[in-house]
Amino acid sequence: MTQTPSPPKGIGTATLTLAGIAAAFGVAACCALPILFASAGIGAAWLGGVAIVAAPYRTPLLLIGALCLLAGAALLLRQQVTAARCGPGGICTPRWMRVLTLIGLLLGAALLWAGYRYV
Repeated sequence: MTQTPSPPKGIGTATLTLAGIAAAFGVAACCALPILFASAGIGAAWLGGVAIVAAPYRTPLLLIGALCLLAGAALLLRQQVTAARCGPGGICTPRWMRVLTLIGLLLGAALLWAGYRYV
């Protein structure tokens, strides 16, 4: 009897987090990121193409970004609870992946807020 290898733990959470970051980036590309980059002295002309494509879809991108980030946060919370119960020899999501997911969720939330606020 052969067993098929299971996918690594935390892939769904990371995928939802990346989708939320991508949607939030599209929302923030129009106004928030150029303001932020200009205040830091970084050119933001390359964001014009992204902003033109994403601008008509601002509301759906806000909803998709928020839903993906909320779902990713719920899955991360579930991973944290599972990791707390998991013993030293248990199979849990690695700590580094949970930390990176948390950083991604915070980045996505900041981009989403900035895209909503600065229009």
